[in-house]
Amino acid sequence: MFITLEGPEGSGKTTQLPRLAEYIRTLGYDVLTTREPGGTPIGDQIRSVITGMKNTAMQPRTEILLFQASRAQLVEEVIRPSLAAGKFVLCDRYADSTLAYQGYGHGLPQEDLRWLLRFATGGLKPDLTLLLDVDVEVGLQRRQQGGGEWNRLDAYAVAFHQRVRQGYLALAAEEPNRWLVIDASRPQDEVLLDLQRAVRDRLNSKSV
Repeated sequence: MFITLEGPEGSGKTTQLPRLAEYIRTLGYDVLTTREPGGTPIGDQIRSVITGMKNTAMQPRTEILLFQASRAQLVEEVIRPSLAAGKFVLCDRYADSTLAYQGYGHGLPQEDLRWLLRFATGGLKPDLTLLLDVDVEVGLQRRQQGGGEWNRLDAYAVAFHQRVRQGYLALAAEEPNRWLVIDASRPQDEVLLDLQRAVRDRLNSKSV
């Protein structure tokens, strides 16, 4: 099964992903975790270019193509082989991030982006996408106070991040069978319980 975690900055995806992976392992599954951009030696090099604060002159189309290059490498080198081997794959961000950030955030045509995504992923879509939703200003404050990497994308204007959040909610509304929206403003343990429940429900529905 292929599950992705999506959400605006500071939503807690990176914190929750290893915790959810550990829970799934207790259910008896072999779990692989990865992230975007990156997840491969080539992808990690691309990530450093995308996120580097020295690259503030990067144009949106450049940003899009770099993301797709990293994604294509991750799908072919890591995700597809892992799924073929029967593993459970959890990914911190995936193709929907492009629709939210570069589509809704930058205002670029969704039709063009969806074509690029099909090319980069070879049509591979998640079985389940968990959207950790949080107010933009709360999320950005978490990022600033968390002591982690503050990157070029984090530094976009608040209005950009608000468009991204609304984009995520719109995408979730388009495909309710794939997406589940989870309130990530609550304590981490409460959020984790919802994530665990979502995975159990999806596994149970597949076994019926």
